[in-house]
Amino acid sequence: MEGATGVTWTDDVVPGTEQWQRFRRLFTGDVNACVAGLHAGGATDVLVNEAHSSQRNLLLEDLDPRARMLTGRHKPLSMMQGIDSGVDGVIFLGYHAGAGQDGVLAHTYLENSITGVWLDGEPASEGRLNAALAAEHGVPVLLVTGDDKACADAEGYAPRARRVAVKECVSRYAAICLPPERTAERIRTAAQAAMVHAGRGQPRPGGHRVEVEFDATHLALAASAVPTVEQIGPRRVGFDAPTMTEAMKAFKVVTAVAAAAIEGSYG
Repeated sequence: MEGATGVTWTDDVVPGTEQWQRFRRLFTGDVNACVAGLHAGGATDVLVNEAHSSQRNLLLEDLDPRARMLTGRHKPLSMMQGIDSGVDGVIFLGYHAGAGQDGVLAHTYLENSITGVWLDGEPASEGRLNAALAAEHGVPVLLVTGDDKACADAEGYAPRARRVAVKECVSRYAAICLPPERTAERIRTAAQAAMVHAGRGQPRPGGHRVEVEFDATHLALAASAVPTVEQIGPRRVGFDAPTMTEAMKAFKVVTAVAAAAIEGSYG
């Protein structure tokens, strides 16, 4: 949701706030524009997997009736639930830059306690992690939307994907934003064009190395209690996994353990 039209601030994406209620509508508008474009490009079935925070943000009653929506938490593959169900392409809508990078509300999983994530030695945003999981199933990334920093990040992990910048980053909490009418047209047009690349390719299995750096030493210590995870620096942990699916499951556990170890204002 951080990469949705108009979003620039914490309250825009925190469930329960007045601003969140407003931006749920704009977020749903971005999704509907994408669904319309995909169908115009030949899609016959679109599954929308809610993936932000509570994973109960989109307004089902306002959703394009041609779509289906997977909503709610505790999905085995989280943001990528459904990637193993025979889909022909995936859209990363409302994405953002990774932890430690410049971008509107940039982060990786935890809002402000992770300072960096690396996948096989490369700085990894949620987009790069999810693209690697998609590749494991032979599923191409068709389109990425977000701020200009998220789009630049996507050039590295999905060079063939269409990209739509709905805003231009000025700082972590400021952006030059386009109105919903303009972003909807850009998303719709890009989604339609992106359908030319739909279709499963050759799966890319194999092992992966993930490293995570935190902003405090005790978070790395807490994460190192997870089996297979070793502390490799004062604030850094790493682990190896035989598949990207296993890597993402382990990464979820690492972030959950670290989040539980955060203590009040001192983190």
